[in-house]
Amino acid sequence: MPIFEYVCQECNHRFELLVQGSTVPACPSCKATKLQKQFSPFGVGATADWATSSGPAPCGACGDPRGPGACSMN
Repeated sequence: MPIFEYVCQECNHRFELLVQGSTVPACPSCKATKLQKQFSPFGVGATADWATSSGPAPCGACGDPRGPGACSMN
């Protein structure tokens, strides 16, 4: 079940939502269903090979929007 990021077109509320099956997402603030799906930096560069990776990725590979070294993974 993927997590998506949205911006409500009615009230401009930004939120994340776990989407299950044929669920129609709605804004938790105003309950509107007119939403715009946002680009999620966490999913950048995700591929099926991640499970077979032999070690940690280089700094900056996590996709933290604050830039390399900001995520405290090291």
